[in-house]
Amino acid sequence: MHDVLLRFLREQGLETPLNEYRAVAAWPKVAGPVITQMTGDVRFKSGTLYIKINRPALRQDLAMGRTQLAQRINREVGAQVVSEIVFY
Repeated sequence: MHDVLLRFLREQGLETPLNEYRAVAAWPKVAGPVITQMTGDVRFKSGTLYIKINRPALRQDLAMGRTQLAQRINREVGAQVVSEIVFY
């Protein structure tokens, strides 16, 4: 059943938008509740996840680990969706 649904989504051009949505939705789980509280807008465009962080010091700390965060989000989504994370 899973394969049939995945094939249907692919054929309809919906797999990529669904995975992009799932990447945005995965951020709170990957970041955890404390960091999520300091997060503003989270959006996805062209392989990049843009995340507004309300605390400059935290933004700098997260930027150093953005490659690992992208890998964790991709694992959570189950697909290679996020190629970069930009904290602003």
